[in-house]
Amino acid sequence: MSALASRLVCGGCGTALAPDEPRPWRCPRAPSGEQEGDGGDHVLQVQLDLSSTRFPDDADEGEHPFVRYRELLHAWRFARRAGMADADWVAMARELGAALRDACGRDFAPTPLARSDALSDTLGLRAPGGLWLKDETASPTHSHKGRHLFGLALHLAALERLGLSAGDERLAIASCGNAAAAAAAVARALGRPLDVFVPTWADAEVLRTLEQLGARVAVCERAPDAPPGDPCVRAFRAAVADGAVPFTCQGTENGLVLEGGQTLAFEVAAAWPADRTLDRVALQVGGGAWASSVMRGFAVAVALGALPRVPELLAVQAEGGHPLVRAWEQLCTEAAAGAAVDDLLARAARERARYMRPWETEPRSLATGILDDETYDWLAVVRALAATGGEAIAVPEEALARARDLARDATGTRVTHTGAAGIAGLLVQAQRGELRPDETILAALSGGER
Repeated sequence: MSALASRLVCGGCGTALAPDEPRPWRCPRAPSGEQEGDGGDHVLQVQLDLSSTRFPDDADEGEHPFVRYRELLHAWRFARRAGMADADWVAMARELGAALRDACGRDFAPTPLARSDALSDTLGLRAPGGLWLKDETASPTHSHKGRHLFGLALHLAALERLGLSAGDERLAIASCGNAAAAAAAVARALGRPLDVFVPTWADAEVLRTLEQLGARVAVCERAPDAPPGDPCVRAFRAAVADGAVPFTCQGTENGLVLEGGQTLAFEVAAAWPADRTLDRVALQVGGGAWASSVMRGFAVAVALGALPRVPELLAVQAEGGHPLVRAWEQLCTEAAAGAAVDDLLARAARERARYMRPWETEPRSLATGILDDETYDWLAVVRALAATGGEAIAVPEEALARARDLARDATGTRVTHTGAAGIAGLLVQAQRGELRPDETILAALSGGER
C-alpha cells in the first residue's frame, strides 16, 4: 500500500488530516468566518510516500501531464485507495482535458522549455549555461493557473464518480485576472457553476472571458473604512462559508491546489539536460501558491533522482506591493542580529502577523497579476528561500516594462508584465552584479495576453 500512501499535513502547526478525508481543503485549526484563530500559519501540504515510486521515464514523454505524473498526485492516490481503477482515473483525466479544450481551445500538454540565446546575452550568461524559459503562455488560458485548478478538478470529479459528493456544488474564487480565467475554463469543463470575486480594476478582456465561460462575477469595492486586506478575498470566504467549494489558487484556502502546480517542476525535471545543473529559478510571486508548489515539485524530483539538487529560488514581486519581500527582509534582519534560522522559521509559523501583513494601501503595478494584498502561502516560500540560499526582491516598474519587451522580442509570445516578472528580477540582479556568468537559470513566462 505504500505506493498509494498520501496525506495532507499543515505546514504551520503540523496537524495531519485523515488520509481519506474527501474534502481536504483547509487545516481544521485555521480560522474561519469570525473566528480569530491561534495566530499561526495554516496551509495544508501534500505528503507522499515515495518509497515505491519512480519518476516517469522517457517512454511517457508527450503524455498529458496529469496522466504522466498521476502517481505523484494525492488526487490519484486517494481515488485508487477509494476503489477507482487506474484505467478509469486515466480516462477521467483525458475526458476532463477534452472538455477543457472545448471550453477554451486548449488542453494540457508539456509546455516548451528552451535556452534563450538573446536573453542569456542580455543577462551576461555564457554557454553552456544561460537562461532557459518555460513557456506557460502555451497553457490553457495562457498561464500556469490552470495547473493548480485542474488537479483540484480531478479530485472533485473523482469524488462524484465514487459517490462521495454531488456534482452540482458551486465553486468560488477571488482573482484579478489569470486565475479567474483559468477557474472559469476548468469549471466549465467540470460542469460546475462558478462565482468569481474581482476588484473594480479587473481587466475588461478577463471579464469578457468570464462571461463567455458562464461564470457569475461579483465586483468588490474597497471601502475607505474597511480593515486591511483584499475585499475580494473577504467576499470569497463568505461564499465558502455558505457552502461553495474553494476553487482558488491560494493554498491557504485549499491545500489541493498546490499539487497541480508541481507538474511544472516535474516537466522541467523530465526535460532538463543531463549534463547541466539547474542553479537558479526565477518565479513571480503574488499569493505564493506557484512558488511554493514549484519548489515542492523540485524537491520531489530530487528525492526521486530526476534532478541532482533543488535550485536556488529568486522570488520576484513589484515595488508597488511586495508583502513577501517585506516579510523576508524582516526575517533576514532578525537572522543578522543573531537569531537562528530554524528558530525564526518556527516563530514565523506560530506568529504569522509578525511577518506577513496585508499591504496597507491598494497595491499598484504594471504586473497586475501579482498584486495580492498578502502572500497567502508565504511560509513555504520563505522556507524554500532559506533552504536554497535564495532571495526575494521587489522590482521597479521600469524593470517590469523592459522585461516584458525583451521577452516578447526574444520569444515572439504575447507575454504580459506579470508573466515576465521573473526576468525583471534577473535584470535587477544582473545590474547589481549578482549573477555568475556560468550560471544556468530557469524562468517561466506565465501570463499572456488573450
